[in-house]
Amino acid sequence: MNHKPSSDPRYFYTSNFYLAAFLFAKGLELANVDRLTDKRRATFVFIESPRREEIMHTFNFAQEDDEDVVVDARKLIQAIKGLKDKLYQNDY
Repeated sequence: MNHKPSSDPRYFYTSNFYLAAFLFAKGLELANVDRLTDKRRATFVFIESPRREEIMHTFNFAQEDDEDVVVDARKLIQAIKGLKDKLYQNDY
């Protein structure tokens, strides 16, 4: 997937690893990890979802104890491990 971030509205692109982990832990579907556009920085590509903007707003602006920002630690660890696996795979 070699699309520029704004070229395909079916996808959401981010190079922020922690945002990607949060989105993944909240159930958004990872489509790809793009390392071709910028060799020094990976871009995580998610299938666009109507929930994505709300989840991002929660990530960026929710209060520390807000129930919407709380993620099961196991889900977050799974998301981080999953993203790192995809990041370091050559064939993804």
